[in-house]
Amino acid sequence: MTITWRRLDEPDFPLLRRWLEQPHVARWWNHETSAEAVLRDFGPAVRGEEPSEDFLALLDGLPIGLVQRCRLADYPEYLDDLSPVVDVPSGAMSIDYLIGDQAWTGRGLGPRIIASMVARTWSDYPDATCVLVPVVTANRTSWRALEKAGLRRVGEGDITPDNPIDDPLHYVYRVDRPQPEPVL
Repeated sequence: MTITWRRLDEPDFPLLRRWLEQPHVARWWNHETSAEAVLRDFGPAVRGEEPSEDFLALLDGLPIGLVQRCRLADYPEYLDDLSPVVDVPSGAMSIDYLIGDQAWTGRGLGPRIIASMVARTWSDYPDATCVLVPVVTANRTSWRALEKAGLRRVGEGDITPDNPIDDPLHYVYRVDRPQPEPVL
């Protein structure tokens, strides 16, 4: 089974709304799911008015998840939250992710999706130095997926949580751009 990527587009918003309404997604994404809210929050990136990128993860062509990707430097408030917890080098990127349908969870797809997007980040952004991902400590499934995808825990500390019911304590995971093999 092959994972490929396609940029999110407005015709995908009804699917995204359904995913955001799923209990396993809603618990961690804490997002309004009205058509207006999805258009408001995802429309600017789709239209290129915001520097973040939203991708559908496709498994053999079937949409199964979403990954958001951004340069941390493009979001100063996010950078201000993260910088007291870990060193944020120039060129650092971040991702957020979800698997939309509960039936696709627990199959090892999360780590594959994460690793695939990290690999794509290296090719899409030659100046990207690392990918940093903060995760609420209570979201064990998410941080275990990051570990299985090859990211390592590099810090922990208080960061404003996406869901106000969560404790601010986060783990921060990192993967650095692979260095080229020396030519002998």
